[in-house]
Amino acid sequence: MLKLKYLFNDVNLAEMLLKNWEFEKESIDMFKYYRISSNAIYPFKCDGKTQFLRFAPKEEKSKENILAELDFISYLRANHYGALESVTSKNGEELVEAHTPWGDFYASVFKRVPGVQMNKTDFSDSTIFSHGKALGKLHQLSSEYTPIKTKRWSYSDVLDWIQDHLMDYPEETAALKEATILKEYFLSLPVTNNNFGLIHYDFEYDNVFFDEETKSCHVIDFDDAMYHWYAMDIEKALDSLRDYIPAEDFSHKSKCFMDGYLTEYDVAHDISSFLPACRRFANLYAYVRILRSITEKWNNEPEWLINLRGKLSRGLQEKSACFGEEI
Repeated sequence: MLKLKYLFNDVNLAEMLLKNWEFEKESIDMFKYYRISSNAIYPFKCDGKTQFLRFAPKEEKSKENILAELDFISYLRANHYGALESVTSKNGEELVEAHTPWGDFYASVFKRVPGVQMNKTDFSDSTIFSHGKALGKLHQLSSEYTPIKTKRWSYSDVLDWIQDHLMDYPEETAALKEATILKEYFLSLPVTNNNFGLIHYDFEYDNVFFDEETKSCHVIDFDDAMYHWYAMDIEKALDSLRDYIPAEDFSHKSKCFMDGYLTEYDVAHDISSFLPACRRFANLYAYVRILRSITEKWNNEPEWLINLRGKLSRGLQEKSACFGEEI
């Protein structure tokens, strides 16, 4: 998540960045449907089709990670996987580095994928099966992937990043202990081509679209991709499933998901033992990102920002519930 100071809507900034690409000028009215979280996302049209401008301040992102993300997406698409498609700028660049009056930014544009978000489907067995199948295919392709130029960071780099940022919060002893526990635990796990590779990390229902016509899934937002055990993607996908179905249906629906997954990739049989630690990793990473986001405060904050700060602060309590417990 971006720092709160970057969550303010700025149409002028978005338009200045968008001018690096072809677009229909009247479609800037679509900017009112913007959203900002880990990136700012502004919809627009080009040749009658919806596309999305994505940008973030340079201080919030790693250029190497973005380039590696774009390389992985290109690889997936070359192998007929339903990943979103990037759009090159007028100068032929997938990633634009822009100097603006509001600071320096990284910007990219992506085409809209077909279908509707999984969280807007009927959650039928066949739909959930397709969700699992899409993740299995992603991991199968990842297991054969070798980066051409730059490489995404790994779970270990993320834990290093977490520990570095926690140095600014000496009172966060429980979070720091959690980082140490997780680092030691993951170092004890086997790393093989079968169980470890470049994962999506956010294969949740708002990032996966189901196309009713083709009965297949299309995936967006690889911004959090990292090298990790494939179990991490499975845990986050199943955790997302829990949010949308009755508890009594979870066992059956999760089996539908895994049945779909296993049609594409035969992940290690002992993967279930990894899942609790993966959930702990996700909670800690989210905790530190939230902590970093809400640190700065200003006088006379707008009501929406006050409410958001309160919601995020409550989220810290939830994410830290198991900090320090032995795995």
